[in-house]
Amino acid sequence: IPGAKEVLIAFFCYCAAEQTAILWGSTYLVRQCGMAEETAAGFGSLFLIGITVGRFLNGFLTYKLSDRALIRLGQGIMLLGITLMLLPLGTVGALTGLLLIGLGCAPIYPCVIHSTPEHFGEENSQAIIGVQMASAYLGVCLMPPLFGLIANHISVSLLSVYLGAITAVMIFMCERLNRLKKT
Repeated sequence: IPGAKEVLIAFFCYCAAEQTAILWGSTYLVRQCGMAEETAAGFGSLFLIGITVGRFLNGFLTYKLSDRALIRLGQGIMLLGITLMLLPLGTVGALTGLLLIGLGCAPIYPCVIHSTPEHFGEENSQAIIGVQMASAYLGVCLMPPLFGLIANHISVSLLSVYLGAITAVMIFMCERLNRLKKT
């Protein structure tokens, strides 16, 4: 089905980025920012606060914006958060970055699922959503441990680079899907 490969890779990348940020955010704060473990565990939840607030806001924004616009908005906010983590802004940059990455993640998952019938037709949507879920689980299972190897053998400071690379592939695949489907 035209566009299926693109949406599967995009969904794999989205779930990989989300889970990697959840699992490695606190470790990043400890190892990169020098934060105490207890404090980092609390601040690591900023990502989850961002995604929770973002999903709440997304519910209202769906009345004004299309799925495509919300996905792009989320991706832009994710990139802003990743950029803040990349810049030498210390702990404040890292904390704000994690919050913004979570906020940016918020609309992507629900909007990708919601737009499936529009992209692939009602008749294919159940099958595509099922395969999307499998792709999502692969991203969740494979990519955070891969970053763990990078963090342990190179440096945890590469978290923002890793998230940026995954996000870039996700954006590329979403835009490619949009060009293929022109809906």
